[in-house]
Amino acid sequence: MGAFSARRFLLGTVSCTFFLAVNSLYSSSDDVIELTPTNFNREVIQSDSLWLVEFYAPWCGHCQRLTPEWKKAATALKGVVKVGAVDADKHQSLGGQYGVKGFPTIKIFGTNKNKAEDYQGGRTSDAIVDSALSALRSMVKDRLSGKGGGYSSGKQGSRESGGSSKKDVFELTDDTFDKNVLNSDDIWLVEFYAPWCGHCKNLEPEWASAATEVKEQTKGKVKLAAVDATVNQVLASRYGIRGFPTIKVFQKGEEPADYEGGRTKSDIIARALDLFSENAPPPELLEIINEDVLKQTCDAHQLCIISVLPHILDTGAAGRNAYLEVMLKMADKYKKKIWGWLWTEAGAQSDLENSLGIGGFGYPAMAAVNARKMKFALLKGSFSEQGINEFLRELSVGRGSTAPVGGGSFPKIHTVEPWDGKDGELPAEEEIDLSDVDLDDWDSAKDEL
Repeated sequence: MGAFSARRFLLGTVSCTFFLAVNSLYSSSDDVIELTPTNFNREVIQSDSLWLVEFYAPWCGHCQRLTPEWKKAATALKGVVKVGAVDADKHQSLGGQYGVKGFPTIKIFGTNKNKAEDYQGGRTSDAIVDSALSALRSMVKDRLSGKGGGYSSGKQGSRESGGSSKKDVFELTDDTFDKNVLNSDDIWLVEFYAPWCGHCKNLEPEWASAATEVKEQTKGKVKLAAVDATVNQVLASRYGIRGFPTIKVFQKGEEPADYEGGRTKSDIIARALDLFSENAPPPELLEIINEDVLKQTCDAHQLCIISVLPHILDTGAAGRNAYLEVMLKMADKYKKKIWGWLWTEAGAQSDLENSLGIGGFGYPAMAAVNARKMKFALLKGSFSEQGINEFLRELSVGRGSTAPVGGGSFPKIHTVEPWDGKDGELPAEEEIDLSDVDLDDWDSAKDEL
């Protein structure tokens, strides 16, 4: 490393340390172990110990109140149970990996480290210690019964084993590489490995686990592959492979690029999603014209963003298109989240409006719905780029209040005609035929009145 690079590295290290000291709720002097995407797998997943891990945000009042109790519990459990903390506001990928939606969230990593349990106890140090010891007792009983524990029970099989755990990693060769990778419209992350390489063996379970997650989240548009560079020497020579593992990114029409991310599952997933979002078109913005549109969109995405726009007679085509343009810009901005985007006209789906607390007024309106939990959050600010951006940004980091969808499920959705893109027209007035009216009788009736 050159003198300049060394100075820059040292400066970056000092800056990072200072940042953590200012913003973290914990310090190196505490018995709480600070966890990050870089050390989480090594410290927690590969550990034989029982872990209690708090996912927190420094600005969260509940987290700040928990901090002294968490520290006391960590000190009491030292040498018995590991107690850690993740700044999930800073490390969103790690929080997202474990389904963290609010702060603080506490997870117990026990017998099967790949299936963390939600902590259900109180927030005092006594309650935390009691729950930890109870979980530890269960973990020991599992081991006595032969269920095993720690990392080994969930570890991926070796490449030679043919285990199903690596089913989503493409094994490529000199003969299959070009057809699968270079002639593909998809994005490929390719690991060049050597079977004897220790770093490659450490990477393997992370790579295999990430492959499955990336396949699901990108609908197969980003693929993870592996090449045994000791056997497929044509490929190794072509791409200048000198060390193991080496990871390359392949995108159609571009030169192969070196992968520069971390080597944990969460790091790999985060980089894959970045590549996907950089190259993916914005998600479709669909009008809710029938039940299938709503269900298919909301069931297929973590969140579906539903807007209720004013009636066409109130805005005209130009006004409606302006609202739709704002939604399209936000859909593009947040396309990495892979959310669904829907809209309907005020009154067209009145039952849906009522179930989302919109209820026939205040248009335009917007709700973000989690169809799996049947909960929603409402846009409280303005229906503008700034207002919607703030609303979605808060949601993306687990903030904002939610409420259950009325009735616990989506209501009946009416089938309607899609908007034709034109200004609305008032209903034609009914013509009255006066040809059969006797005007003399009409005059007599008026006189009587």
